[in-house]
Amino acid sequence: MTMAARSHEDPGTPQPGRLSAPVPARRAKFKRSTRSAALRVAIDVLPLVGQPSGVGAATRGLLEALMDRPGIELSAYAVTRKAFLARREIDPRVPFRGRPIPTRVALAAWQFGTFLSAESVARPADVIHGTNFAVPPSRRAATVVTVNDLTAVRFPQLCTPSALRYPALVRRAVERGALVHVPADFVRHEVTELLGVPDERIHVIRWGVPPVAEPTTAPPVEPPYILAIGTVEPRKDYPGLVAGFHEMSADYADLRLVIAGADGWGAESLTDAIAARRLEDRVVRLGYVNEEERNALLWNASALAYPSVYEGFGFPPLEAMVAGVPVVATRAGSVPEVVGDAALLVEAGEPAELAAALESVLNDAGTRARLIAAGHERAAMFTWDRTAVEMVALYQLAADRRVP
Repeated sequence: MTMAARSHEDPGTPQPGRLSAPVPARRAKFKRSTRSAALRVAIDVLPLVGQPSGVGAATRGLLEALMDRPGIELSAYAVTRKAFLARREIDPRVPFRGRPIPTRVALAAWQFGTFLSAESVARPADVIHGTNFAVPPSRRAATVVTVNDLTAVRFPQLCTPSALRYPALVRRAVERGALVHVPADFVRHEVTELLGVPDERIHVIRWGVPPVAEPTTAPPVEPPYILAIGTVEPRKDYPGLVAGFHEMSADYADLRLVIAGADGWGAESLTDAIAARRLEDRVVRLGYVNEEERNALLWNASALAYPSVYEGFGFPPLEAMVAGVPVVATRAGSVPEVVGDAALLVEAGEPAELAAALESVLNDAGTRARLIAAGHERAAMFTWDRTAVEMVALYQLAADRRVP
């Protein structure tokens, strides 16, 4: 038998000088994928630290809505000197990575360079979502950045120095390929007009309404009262609300104005407005309130006043609608888009108009009933389930665009 013939013999036939054991089959060579079948999403939870504002409420609602959603592998991150505080604010089932670095240092790094990349800040992910104007640069993951409003461009005089950095951070994120999430069409137009971001890079996904459970305790202030909720800062125009309340207060001897919100910068203007009209006994400032106190205040209010100069979304009107409380608000920013026809709207900076609308809500039973009914219907449109479905679609789009 020739050598060529032997080379084609049945490999199972024993040959002289060879072992008779069968030749083991070799495993097929392939590179195992380290990527999970689920879409891995890392969310910035820094807005949950301290006394959360509307951005914190939005971040919490989104995190909870995504947590048990199939097809999503969720993690969280925070860059702050006290990163451990963020860990306390999220469900222990959500993996977390915190970097104990001052936030201002991180923002400067993300604005001017690539230091503190997403890979060093967050757990491995397919998509990194910056929930408050900033997202770390990433070498591998897709990025999404939420723009809540553009107060820093429209009204820079109403902003803190740190907030004035937000527009540059958004522009830098977009230059690196981030998609932009906004909570309202109004903000989408603002981002296109004021930041020059192409419309196709911007995606409108509205927030749901934070839960407003019926309270089990009495409110911290005895009714009747008009309620305002939100951080005390110039953008909220609480001095204008005090001026409007002053115009009507003489006709409502038992009515008080309650302002629930932590003091921000410029809070002294509210103090001055109250003192100038000698309303110290009629205007109650509660500072920051917890969830139970907030719920009790909402469910027992005669009306909610929302006198803002500018808003990107605005939770308090929707929360009041859930609680069956009529809303008087300003035609400011996204507010008309959010409340629809379920609130009385007045021009911002017009205390007399605000007072007249509040009196209408208090005195006109028909107007009051209409607003309460319309409010229930309006608030029911803003669900976290819908937010989660649309956000997952955005994450998938971002991840697909990132694939080379």
